[in-house]
Amino acid sequence: MGARAKAPKVAEVARARLGGRLEKIRAASERRTLAGVELLMAALGDPDPTIRRAAAWSLGSLKEERARPLLEAALGDPSPEMRSTAAESLGLIGRPESREPLERGLADPIARVREQSAWALWLLGDPRSAAPLVPLLDDPEPSVRWSAATALGRLGTPEAREALEGALGDPSDRVRREAILGLGRSLDPALAPRIRPGLEDPARRVRVAAAVALGKLRDRPSVGALLRRLSIDGSWVRPALLVALGRIGDPSAIPSLVQESEHPASWVRVCAIQALGALAAPEGHDVAIRHLEDVAWSVRGAAAECLGAVGSDADLAPLLRMLEDPHPWPRRGALYSIGRLRLWVGAPRVRDELRHREAEVRLAAVWTLGRLQDDGARDGIATVLRNAQPSGPAADTFAVGDGGVKILSDAEGRLFDTAIQALGRIALYGDDAFVERVLDEARARASEGELDRPARLPPIEIPSKGPVPTLRQLLDVALPELGEELGC
Repeated sequence: MGARAKAPKVAEVARARLGGRLEKIRAASERRTLAGVELLMAALGDPDPTIRRAAAWSLGSLKEERARPLLEAALGDPSPEMRSTAAESLGLIGRPESREPLERGLADPIARVREQSAWALWLLGDPRSAAPLVPLLDDPEPSVRWSAATALGRLGTPEAREALEGALGDPSDRVRREAILGLGRSLDPALAPRIRPGLEDPARRVRVAAAVALGKLRDRPSVGALLRRLSIDGSWVRPALLVALGRIGDPSAIPSLVQESEHPASWVRVCAIQALGALAAPEGHDVAIRHLEDVAWSVRGAAAECLGAVGSDADLAPLLRMLEDPHPWPRRGALYSIGRLRLWVGAPRVRDELRHREAEVRLAAVWTLGRLQDDGARDGIATVLRNAQPSGPAADTFAVGDGGVKILSDAEGRLFDTAIQALGRIALYGDDAFVERVLDEARARASEGELDRPARLPPIEIPSKGPVPTLRQLLDVALPELGEELGC
């Protein structure tokens, strides 16, 4: 009886001890100090697989490159869970040296390890991984085939595309979905006939993927099939169909888009209005004006932004009214439209939005004032630039909308580059010592590595074709050399 009574206590003590050790790992991960990283790396050799796995996961989340050789060695750990976590962490660290060890993980006897190894190779994005990934499309486990299809879709080699075509008939709808999306990323119009049957797939997720892919391929022969599905499918699939029709740009879709702009589901109305804007359809003007009063903030935002494509000088008054909307999304849309339509008269009111609490609104105001080349905005944009960071956060929650829906925004991370572009546009036609000084200060705050990264500009500014300029190029345009100014 005594021995039996002691057993639960021993187990309880062991659990408490393990919990304490795991807490130390969590704390080390949060502190991000050199001592903490060394503690995590030492824990990779712990006899307890739970401790090893927690340490491996923490090192991956920290993207700690010094741990790479240890994590690669851990791909041979006796614990399958540890091998899986090591593969995941190597993908997050993202060093090209990890490619071959991860490719060996594709042959692991445990499905979860094969799946995570494929996922990590997707993150590395090395085209040489296509050949070892192709056999996994015949793996007995659907999760492994799905991970391999996802990776091959990113790698985009001819070998990968051929393999993905073969996966279009996979019994798993998740695999079929990734195969279609991967083929769409190739931007090869010749693949459209292979993707079109996906619009009739019994699985909704596959039909959505087919619509997305055909939209990316701008496949006009698919318009009839997309419109037919629009009359059949429910609100879960309709947004993808509408986006595709907007991207393809065939005017025959306009009557259906106008009709869908009155759909009961707000997300369907949003996509229909955006598609009318993408087509620059004159019919979209009345639709946009009407929906500036929509009950859903997302629809009001789409309508306000649509006016930038279908509106005119006469729309300044309703756009300025949208700058009083309580939600940031309609304000953002109105600002972009004022800039696209070059409604110079609205510049003084737009300047007020440089002080808005939400980064998305400030970003749109900066871009718009640069587009309007509003000299009166120099000081305000300079303040934004001085408060922005060259390397901003990837995403922050910025707004809560109808029904508690949260929107993620990376606007804070785009403000630095957009302010540089805006000041460069304002000072384009003359010497401006103030702007030059502000831009010189900004250049000094950015590292060499930052200067050579792609510029972070609002989506409205990103070219659909061609490369995105680097931050260095933005500064070079804003601060031209004397020879360039003279045309030499």
